[in-house]
Amino acid sequence: MDEQALMGLDPGADARYRQRAMAYFEQLKESQDAWEVCAQALAKGLYDDDHVKFFCFQVLEHQIKFRHAGLSGGQRQLLRETLMKWLQSQLPRAQPEKIFVRNKAAQVLALTFVAEYPALWPEFFFDVLALVGLNPRGVDIYLRTLMAVDGEIVDRDVARAPEVTRRNTLIKDAMREQCIPGLVESWFQILHAYQLGHPELTCQCLEVVGAYVSWIDLGLIANERFINLLLGHMSVEELREEACDCLLEIVNKGMDPVDKTKLVESLCTVLQAAGFFYVEREEDVDFLAKFSRLVNGMGQSLVASWTKLAKAGSAEDAGAALDALEAKVALALRLLAHPDDDISANVVAFCYEYLHVLKQLPELSDGRKNNAEVGPVRRPPSTVLDAILLAVIKKLTYDDEYNFDNEGEDEAMFVEYRKQLKMLLDRLAQVSPELVLGTVRRVFADTMGKWQSSSFMEVEVAIRLLYMLGEALPASHGAHFSGDAVKTGVLQDMMTTLVTCGVSGYRHTCVSLEFFETVVRYDKFFVVEPRHIPDVLMAFLDQRGLRHSSPKVRSRVAYLFSRFIKTLHKHITPFVEDILTRIQDLLELAPPDKNFPAPLTGDDQLFMFEAAGVLIVSGESPAERKRALMRGLLAPLVDAFRPLLDKLAAETDEEAREALADCLGHAVAFVSRTSKAFSNKQTVKQCGCTEVYRDCLLAFLPALSCPVQRGALRSCVRSFLHRMIICMEEEVLPFIPAASEHMLKDCEARDLQELIPLISQITAKFKRQVSPFLQRVFMPLVLCIFEALARPADDNDQTAALEKQMLRRSYFAFVLTVAGSGMNEVLVNQGAENVERVVFTIIQGAVDFPDPVAQKTCFAILARLVELWGGKAGTAGFADFTYKHIVPACFQAPLKPTFDLSDAQTVLTLSEVAVTLKTVYVKQGPELLEFLQRDYLPSLRVSPEVAQELCHVLQQPDAKVLKTYLKVFFQQAKQ
Repeated sequence: MDEQALMGLDPGADARYRQRAMAYFEQLKESQDAWEVCAQALAKGLYDDDHVKFFCFQVLEHQIKFRHAGLSGGQRQLLRETLMKWLQSQLPRAQPEKIFVRNKAAQVLALTFVAEYPALWPEFFFDVLALVGLNPRGVDIYLRTLMAVDGEIVDRDVARAPEVTRRNTLIKDAMREQCIPGLVESWFQILHAYQLGHPELTCQCLEVVGAYVSWIDLGLIANERFINLLLGHMSVEELREEACDCLLEIVNKGMDPVDKTKLVESLCTVLQAAGFFYVEREEDVDFLAKFSRLVNGMGQSLVASWTKLAKAGSAEDAGAALDALEAKVALALRLLAHPDDDISANVVAFCYEYLHVLKQLPELSDGRKNNAEVGPVRRPPSTVLDAILLAVIKKLTYDDEYNFDNEGEDEAMFVEYRKQLKMLLDRLAQVSPELVLGTVRRVFADTMGKWQSSSFMEVEVAIRLLYMLGEALPASHGAHFSGDAVKTGVLQDMMTTLVTCGVSGYRHTCVSLEFFETVVRYDKFFVVEPRHIPDVLMAFLDQRGLRHSSPKVRSRVAYLFSRFIKTLHKHITPFVEDILTRIQDLLELAPPDKNFPAPLTGDDQLFMFEAAGVLIVSGESPAERKRALMRGLLAPLVDAFRPLLDKLAAETDEEAREALADCLGHAVAFVSRTSKAFSNKQTVKQCGCTEVYRDCLLAFLPALSCPVQRGALRSCVRSFLHRMIICMEEEVLPFIPAASEHMLKDCEARDLQELIPLISQITAKFKRQVSPFLQRVFMPLVLCIFEALARPADDNDQTAALEKQMLRRSYFAFVLTVAGSGMNEVLVNQGAENVERVVFTIIQGAVDFPDPVAQKTCFAILARLVELWGGKAGTAGFADFTYKHIVPACFQAPLKPTFDLSDAQTVLTLSEVAVTLKTVYVKQGPELLEFLQRDYLPSLRVSPEVAQELCHVLQQPDAKVLKTYLKVFFQQAKQ
């Protein structure tokens, strides 16, 4: 071997040696027989260096993976002898090989097994076992090899090709027949021999048993001697966690529901007798986490057994499964209430499924003693439901260690755990809504009665429970305060207490947030009780909400305030101007050069401007007053815009430019957000605000010409134009030509892609009103698109390729909008040469680009053009174009190899092809049929019979018949 190259395998080697080692590795991989050098080095133990040994195994791994089929009989024998000699060399070692070497060796052994078993090396495992016996070093490699084999042929997390799956099935079938009993016996011997002296080997073996039990005969494992051995391991500190995992895999094994129930029951009996159910005495939380997973698995297995037996109508067996299930609930509840959240979380699934079982039982309680489907009908035991609910409430509570200022991984895990508990509460409410409502009412009332002296955890969870009732006890259309008198009364009482007891002043962020979240969750309460609106508004507006010391609270409250205003604006009209005055400083545009942070971020201010817009528009003031208020709201933004834009144009520092552009973007976004307040009943014109928004447009449009930060500025002004087209209607039209002209200068593909929807929106909304503008802008826009699409790009640049694809789609969609808006003159007046160029791009898009979305649009355009220009009274020369290009496109596109008829999007394209052909037939009549039968279809080598059949279908009045026929036609044509 190249000794100098091997020096580069050392992690500390310099780059030159490492590069040479890599090159040497590639050389050995590519060579037909160089691997034999590595095999010899391993068999003879020529190298002590761990990295060299690993390197040699890597070369063998490559040989087995990619060249095993080409090995001669002698080479395969050499490979086997190498592996067995290396394995034999491990037995007398005082110190084992490094773990990474052992893992790689096990992987190579597993790959060899998969490649040669059962046909070439049926005795693989017998040979290995005969060699290693109970030698610790050998057993270690043997167990690692078994896990590697599991990874190759069983692991369900790995996606495999069908032929690999078939191969793996054959291997497993052969193993079950030939060697699994022997392997299981070896596992028993290892577990028995090493349970005291070598716990690490015992744990490895338990992992192997757990991995293999899913697909081997369970009777080989689930028997008295094996289970007793595993239960013995449950009492050994070093083994108990792995033994739990192994037992869980046994419990999860798919089997007959009656047998599964018996297995779980026998296991539980032994575990209980051994004292494992006394979880309160267990101090090892890591073990309890594993044990709780085992309990959860046993419970879920019993639920699954009951469900299957109930559906099968086996009353006696279903009753036995239900008895077994209910006997486990007390243990699960003790684990659910455990102080450690991981332990508790592990049994939530079982508790949830158990509640689902209970939910099904009462529905059958109509006086019958027994039921053929589920056995004895019984009411859910209220003590159990009480215990689950109290455990949920206890576990929902924050602990002292939760870091609200710097939430990390632990906090994120608790948030996820809370979501699981919420699901449990929701399911509880389905089983016994009265219990949940009553308990939450009691906890809430007790806590709110003494909130000043209670910890933040108690106060927060009490309000949280009230909040969670909103989903736990669903109401139609959110009407929690109408309908069921009992529920309505309880919720109304709790909400009244919440907003009057003063808890909104509790100075902890989580309590503040929960208060405002709950107020907005139950905003319909204030429709019923509007007298409480002023107090809650003050909470939003003062130091409890928008002026809170915590940025996190201020940010969330800004959003919640906007929602509150939008829902209750009809009830807030008396306070509109007072609110606007109080929030005026929160609506200021914060320049980027301030030395102190603004109270709200720009994104938070968006919600404030939206709320302000709603307050103004929905108020009862006359139009003149609304205009004055809106001008007062927006004029400061307009006044600040021009100086900031001039400053940006003169700025040279890139970071400062970005900050200024961000500030300008926010100014535009704030104005845009206020426009969301208008509606069909309250339009911009009716509210007298047209002039206000026109002034904003005049102020913002110059940003389109700014030479720096062009992309960001154009994007925000373009978004504003979209809004103004909706809100200002025809008043916006005078601004469109100049804006479009600016945006067409120095366009990138992405700019064009974003501009086209704006032009399409104008076209679709105003149609003939914008015909002159469209006639002027059409070709400049199209030429910009052609130029962008023609720009060269790196073949490997996926982003550029995607941008071009999206631009092409946008272009075709734009042409379809123009063609479909009844403005024939827009296309016709572009000149014959330009029209021809555009139409040829449509033909090209329909046929040449393997993009079904674009192709569908192109065929829709062609159908529309045939409608406009086809027929005897149509455009001169268009009939010839139809026969030369449009009709052939309808056949060329579906016949392409890339036209995948099993793809749903492509089938939609084929439907559009059918529509196009049908439209041509409607316009051209028998002339089309003659062309197809006499000229075109024969050129495709379509038989006269099939051609006649196609023409017959084409004449059918129902277009669906043609669509169905074409799919079969092209499927057969492509075979």
